[in-house]
Amino acid sequence: MVNNDRQVVIITDANNGIGFHMASALLDEGYRVAAFDLAGDNLEELQKSFPDNLLFCKTDVTQDPEVRESVEKVIQKWGQIDILVNNACLAIFAPFEMKDIEDTRREFEVNYFGYVRMINAVLPYMKARRKGIIHNVSSGVGITGFPGIYGYSSTKGAIEALTLTLSYEFARYGISVTVMHPPLTNTKSASPLGIPSQVMADPADVGRALAKKVLSTKWVITPNLQTRIYLFIARRFPHAIGKLMGKMTEREKRKS
Repeated sequence: MVNNDRQVVIITDANNGIGFHMASALLDEGYRVAAFDLAGDNLEELQKSFPDNLLFCKTDVTQDPEVRESVEKVIQKWGQIDILVNNACLAIFAPFEMKDIEDTRREFEVNYFGYVRMINAVLPYMKARRKGIIHNVSSGVGITGFPGIYGYSSTKGAIEALTLTLSYEFARYGISVTVMHPPLTNTKSASPLGIPSQVMADPADVGRALAKKVLSTKWVITPNLQTRIYLFIARRFPHAIGKLMGKMTEREKRKS
């Protein structure tokens, strides 16, 4: 990872999990990081260590005014935005028949429209400089599906299509748009799946690995070779992989 203290990175959902550890790793490398989240309690120690390079912006990505105001704070402080990591996430676990449609709307407001709002807000500044990178954090379940999280899976499938489309549109401006694919990680959003934590990746490891690739403009970015191989297989056999993951989860639930 290039140490460049002029690079400004916005990370949404940066107070916990993968986003928090990405922010920490990037600060260690000299990047300037704007952490967008509803809460900033976990960022307090980082703020003490990096008072000039960390900016916490209390932001609800479902609210247009808050998104615009937070992005403007970043511009006022550092004058530029080089990289956006769209990482905000909401996963509500429930079978289709037991889930209120309003819950699904909430998932789309955070996981899809939250990404769109952030992109809309940073795009003028990236276009003005004719450069920038937008990373949209996705998930394998957007390719394979997964029982009990149809809303979350649908949002991630939509993110795959959004990223492809914007990568074509924004290329003329010198802006790259990618999908970041973490493995199944022990985060709050993954906890309802019922998968034992010991078989999931550590968010600290995943966050640090993805931080090392924050300057990458490849269409698909993964933290390691194993995740890349899994995605290769999942894209070719989505139905088989989805069924297998669902059965494995049910088996683990019965054991527990």
